[in-house]
Amino acid sequence: MKNENLKKARLEKCLTQEQLAALLGYKGKQTIANWENGYAYPTLHKALQTADLLSKSVSYLFGQECQMNRNEKSQSANA
Repeated sequence: MKNENLKKARLEKCLTQEQLAALLGYKGKQTIANWENGYAYPTLHKALQTADLLSKSVSYLFGQECQMNRNEKSQSANA
């Protein structure tokens, strides 16, 4: 599931994926692209940093995705 909130918040700050990645300590834009396209999710630490940089809440940026990721992990641990 695409993360439109993250992309919208990033664009509101006039940041490219590459610029946001650099601010978060990543070498390239691939991590941010993966978050926005729903292929990957940030660690809690990176989610908090991202929320601070974009002046949004973690739940606004990643709420549904983080909840889904947590559920998937607990289901695989119980399997």
